This record gives sequence, C-alpha cells and structure tokens, in this order.
Amino acid sequence: MRNTINWFELPVLDFDRAKKFYETIFNVQMSDQMMGPYRMGFFPGEGQGVSGALVHGEGYTPSDKGAVLYLNADGIIDEVLSRIKKAGGSVIQPRTPITPEIGDMAMFLDTEGNKVALHTPPARG
Repeated sequence: MRNTINWFELPVLDFDRAKKFYETIFNVQMSDQMMGPYRMGFFPGEGQGVSGALVHGEGYTPSDKGAVLYLNADGIIDEVLSRIKKAGGSVIQPRTPITPEIGDMAMFLDTEGNKVALHTPPARG
C-alpha cells in the first residue's frame, strides 16, 4: 500500500464560503463541479499523491469531532496560519513542534466548523 489515505472529503454547509476560505488561506484556486447530487471543490494537486475536495450535499455534515485531517503546509505553515482568522476561521492550536524529525503542526476550525490540522516537515538544510 503506497498511502494509507488516497482521498479525503471535507463536508461544507456553505460551499462558496468554504471554497473562498481555503482558496484564501492556501493562496490557490480550486476548481468545482457537480458530481451527481454533490457540489465538489477540488484541492489543487500535481496528479500524484493524496488529494481531496470540499463537498456540499446530503449526508455531509461538518464536525469538530472525530478524525482529524492534516493538510500539507510544507514551508508555508506560518503564512497559512496568518490568513485563517481574516478568512473567517480560528486557530485553535498554534504552530507546535511534534519532534525534530517530524516537524511542526497546528490546528484550526474552518468556516464550516471542521477541525483541521496543518503539518510542515522540519526545515531542510
């Protein structure tokens, strides 16, 4: 098994608000489309590795309980954290060292009420 996780979906209540939030904090553009009855906004990727989407539709309910998703903030964790409050979210755990070999993490609540984490590996060099 190459990756334990191969896809993720973050549930959202207000699709446009959530899409704007993630585009703002990561400084990216997300494409979106209808997939059956679900509106999905896709996190940009390079075609390899794990990616995912924001999903709006029946059965998708945001939560700050349960599994925690760690988004890649390699080398940009401080920039991402600095944008969260202005974009409508809240930082619930500031940048915190895990171990020197693993790097740092932080947690936030997005505009929809999802608890999400960020990870950055240790500085190279």
